[in-house]
Amino acid sequence: MEHAPAWLTSSLIYLSAAVLVVPLSKALGLGSIIGYLAAGIAIGPWGLGLVSSVEEVLHFAEFGVVLMLFLVGLELEPARLWNLRRPIFGWGSAQVLACAGVLFAVGYLGGASWRVALVGALGLALSSTAIALQVFGERNLLPTVSGQAGFSILLFQDVAAIPILALLPLLAGAGADAHESLGGAARALEAAKIVGVIAGIVLGGRLLLRPLLRWIARSNTPEIFTATALLLVVAIAALMQFVGLSMALGAFLAGVLLAESEYRRELETDIEPFKGLLLGLFFIAVGMSIDFGVLMDRPGLMALVVVGFLTLKLVVIYALAKAMGVPYQQRPVFTLLLAQGGEFAFVVFQSAGPDVLPPAVSSFLIAAVALSMLISPLLLVAIDKFLLPRYSRPDGPALEEISEQQTPKVLICGFGRYGQIVGRMLGAQRIDVTVLDHDPDTVQGLREFGFRVFYGDATRLDLLRTAGAASALAIVVAVDDVDQSLEIVDLVREHFPQARLIARARNVGHLYQLQDRQVEFIERELFESSLRSARSVLEVLGWPAHEARESAMAFRRRNLRLTQDAYPHYKDRAKLIAVAKEGRQQFEEQIARERAERQERSGVDWDRRED
Repeated sequence: MEHAPAWLTSSLIYLSAAVLVVPLSKALGLGSIIGYLAAGIAIGPWGLGLVSSVEEVLHFAEFGVVLMLFLVGLELEPARLWNLRRPIFGWGSAQVLACAGVLFAVGYLGGASWRVALVGALGLALSSTAIALQVFGERNLLPTVSGQAGFSILLFQDVAAIPILALLPLLAGAGADAHESLGGAARALEAAKIVGVIAGIVLGGRLLLRPLLRWIARSNTPEIFTATALLLVVAIAALMQFVGLSMALGAFLAGVLLAESEYRRELETDIEPFKGLLLGLFFIAVGMSIDFGVLMDRPGLMALVVVGFLTLKLVVIYALAKAMGVPYQQRPVFTLLLAQGGEFAFVVFQSAGPDVLPPAVSSFLIAAVALSMLISPLLLVAIDKFLLPRYSRPDGPALEEISEQQTPKVLICGFGRYGQIVGRMLGAQRIDVTVLDHDPDTVQGLREFGFRVFYGDATRLDLLRTAGAASALAIVVAVDDVDQSLEIVDLVREHFPQARLIARARNVGHLYQLQDRQVEFIERELFESSLRSARSVLEVLGWPAHEARESAMAFRRRNLRLTQDAYPHYKDRAKLIAVAKEGRQQFEEQIARERAERQERSGVDWDRRED
């Protein structure tokens, strides 16, 4: 492929590395971010050497950073930011300032110059938004105290990265010789130019953006929305670079401007499928840019730095979590996710010029952050295995998702269309009911209607216990997912044998699996309502109501009998099909006889009746 264009070979290398390495990383429980980093390491100068140009890697990484910050800005709706202003700017600033202050003091006392110590402390104080939010989401922790606190702090870090990036050129100017520096008037003019450009971008964007998007919408070409967003990113980034500011800051402003438009949802929908891949490409570039020569030259110092900054951040963040009122069950995961290094540290260290951060120090710190991100998934596995099981003890304090002491008579797992009917009927009888559901929108909406619904994954033993499963007389399993339903049933059977199980079966196969688990009360989803609809159809066709009801009841009895006859053979597909065919044939013969008897009694063939 020596005559192939560069973009083709580069795309082949990057995409092949991602497709091969990331699924393997996910299978090992390390997460996609670690997979992207590993893929970058594998194809970079210290791996297979498929990509050796450091300058190319840096340009590629810069493009990924610009796109990443654009997406961050796109998600920052002003109303959402305003509602979270207190935890964001309160706890968020406390975390960044406390961690940065401790790290700066240790670095400066350790012999680093104040500029290096400051930039290093600011970069290391940041956490990985991508990894933390992914873990919070996977564990259904976002609606909890720790999830909300972590989201607020991470959001502040994303915003704080912008002034940190803007600070880097000023630090470089502070290191220049006083005689070579700009005069006061020149500096004032430069500052005025910067303020003017930013103000022009914000005000002009607010005034011109909506008419522009309205004009684009009239063209009925959805792909142009994406092109418009990219044009806005590139144009504003170029303008910011022209006045000497970071292109990343311009991309962030472009995202915020789009977030405020009424077309934001459509733009977000168009761009969302590319979001994960664009972030992945950035992490690949970061992996390629890690200088393992620095790591191999001083492995002891690298270990000391990684362990040191992780330990310092763990101590500070754990104390902060305690002050914030995060339940102690949630503190280990919360603390670790915020203690690891983050993707914005790469941005800070790569954006700092040689006057602020020497290239060798920058490479060393980037490697330290990457190692912390590689270690964190392993530490999470250790926490899950050795620490969190202690919190599922019956005498342990309740988790914060469910704030009251729960002793319900009935626990409902899943509060969708099926579970709501059950819950409303029991509530009308003033029966004490507690509900667990994993959809935060459902939880919020139903709480507004007065239901006692709590967010939580009912497949978690600790949440079931906290919700009152140990004292419940009945547990209703009404979740949509078949695998989750069976997992809940297994947990209840093993740990809460006093509770009677009432389960929803999605289909006959699910019904048989529930019967294998000796569930006493099983209702097939839609079975009874479908029978009533069939009765209504017969009545519309002219059948007398009692004849339609009798036919539906006969079908119901026969279907239930056939289902039970086939149950012993449901794992043998050939035998199951044979039993079903034989039963269906017998049922059709019986229906034919009953139809002939009806016609003989009434003298009317209702099946062939014409109006």
